[in-house]
Amino acid sequence: MRTSIVIDIITAFPHLFPGPLSESIPGRAIERGLAELRSIDLREFTSDRHRTIDDTPYGGGGGMVLKAEPVVGAIESLRAERGENDGRILLMSPRGRVFGHEMAVELSLADHLLVVCGHYKGFDERIAELTGAEEVSLGDFVLSGGELAAMALIDAVLRLLPGALGNFDSAEGDSFFEGTLEGPIYTRPRSFRGRSVPEVLLSGDHPAISRWRLKEALRATRARRPDLLARRELTPEEEELLQLIRREENAADEFGQEPQS
Repeated sequence: MRTSIVIDIITAFPHLFPGPLSESIPGRAIERGLAELRSIDLREFTSDRHRTIDDTPYGGGGGMVLKAEPVVGAIESLRAERGENDGRILLMSPRGRVFGHEMAVELSLADHLLVVCGHYKGFDERIAELTGAEEVSLGDFVLSGGELAAMALIDAVLRLLPGALGNFDSAEGDSFFEGTLEGPIYTRPRSFRGRSVPEVLLSGDHPAISRWRLKEALRATRARRPDLLARRELTPEEEELLQLIRREENAADEFGQEPQS
């Protein structure tokens, strides 16, 4: 049975790691031995005196391209070190599969992740062809380098490891965990600037609280991310609650009021 995950980060800027990953939940996960994080200098796998990791693209055009030799060399070296051929290899790239909670869960179950931080115009296509690497994106935008994207991905993975959140926290109520956004949450004080905590949360009626939380999660998801509901197989209770939400919103529109929660 796996006791920890090893995450190797291949980067031209190894000094950036662990950076924020040494703090809070990811830092505790590493301290508890749930994960081992290693940053590998891509330039160590170059063969010229200038330690060149990029070159101009064939066919012309602007920008520079990460060369196949150092990246493939680094991946193969790390695989040989571990005696494996099947570690998940991730190339942080804006053209990749968009990272989300489902993929974070997938990756949290792996024994070994190899995360390659992109730079410049992108990766030589032969890197993915020769290594079976998967391109991964955080979304439809471009960063100056893949290090920040890698940190976000790793943070999302580490917090899902059993024991990472400790005894008092849980990932189960997070947005996306059940395929919906998280509903509103409250803490003390009970009233703040004329706005009070919903009475149901103070009632001690746990079935009623659970139903309210589900309803408000559905309401938030319907308003902000309807695409999540479109691909979700709804339970009878969820169908019922969505109908109730629609009736409340229609009534609020008719009378010019805010919908009741």
